[in-house]
Amino acid sequence: MSSVNEKVVYMDNNATTMIAPEVVDAMMPYLTNLYGNPSSMHTFGGQVGQVVSEARKKVADILGADPEEITFTSCGTESDSTAILSALRTFPEKRHVVTTRVEHPAVKSLCDNLETLTGHKYRVTRLKVDGEGMIDMAEYEAALMDDTAIVSVMWANNETGNIYPVEKMAAMAKERGIFFHTDAVQAVGKIPINLKTLDIDFLSLSGHKIHAPKGVGVLYIKRGTLFVPFLTGGHQEHGRRGGTENVASIVGLGRACELASEKMEEENTRVKQLRDKLEEGLLSGISKSRLNGHKTTRLPNTSNISFEFVEGEAILLHMNRHKICASSGSACTSGSLEPSHVLRAMGVPFTAAHGSIRFSLSVYNSEEEVDYIIEKMPAIIELLRKMSPFWQGN
Repeated sequence: MSSVNEKVVYMDNNATTMIAPEVVDAMMPYLTNLYGNPSSMHTFGGQVGQVVSEARKKVADILGADPEEITFTSCGTESDSTAILSALRTFPEKRHVVTTRVEHPAVKSLCDNLETLTGHKYRVTRLKVDGEGMIDMAEYEAALMDDTAIVSVMWANNETGNIYPVEKMAAMAKERGIFFHTDAVQAVGKIPINLKTLDIDFLSLSGHKIHAPKGVGVLYIKRGTLFVPFLTGGHQEHGRRGGTENVASIVGLGRACELASEKMEEENTRVKQLRDKLEEGLLSGISKSRLNGHKTTRLPNTSNISFEFVEGEAILLHMNRHKICASSGSACTSGSLEPSHVLRAMGVPFTAAHGSIRFSLSVYNSEEEVDYIIEKMPAIIELLRKMSPFWQGN
């Protein structure tokens, strides 16, 4: 395994991905010679505006949407906030939001903040999940009320990979005249999406989760949906988002969407097989380990495993010595000593929740890397358990 250990073994793709070489090549002209403003009237800028339009179509294609429904943003977090706040401003008399207890901090923190706004009296219903992290649809139906402005439910969970029935949930919201938003940051490029057939009003995605650069995202706004911009200014993005477009990154995102479409079958075959081999090797080779999340209704690249009686941060430090990159949960909550809010919502025991590691693969991972992790992890866990006051050696 010496050849693997000479380089980083990167399995933290739900946190961020490498920029694909093809994406870098597509971006370079717009970081160097073709620097015109896409809103300019002259030809030098106009040609840049044309490539932004071409990228918009490429993004629309992977979502099964129309280009006019695509608005470029800076990231998934901006897209999430824009969708939710737009719904609340569109219907100011409606002050209720429905979400889940396992959302990404981009949605969770916004909803927490809404409840603290003086004078607005927003209410948030957070749907519970079961031990496998799945939603009770009866609870969801009961949560929809006359004053519900929007439902925001992620398409796939960033920590467990669980896939949620957003298609059915969106249809139920539409029957009640309620906006439906989904954070699809982890789902895009891994599972097929066709928004033309769905009742989803808003969808968020982020470039750096699909091998495009950081700093670019998308908000899909279904044709005909009432919308209030979050960032106002110039006429960019058809008046839906002010600010000069991040052209090079937008071009990169368009190319990344093309590549993701081409490699989606590989994600669901070879990458899934690698993930399954990794899971089987770790769960069978390390006692008191458990899989967190649904066994089958899950993204093909994501595995969340708890190793009881040890700390996730300590595991990651020892993995880092072997140049293995993974995560103890969402990258946006790293540094916190609290166990994952997702695992807490699932009722994962305290001794297991603290020792959870998320492995998230990509098409750039190899079987040799999986074998290397399976080889190194048992010794890491054994060493840490010997130092744990909670480990009884059973």
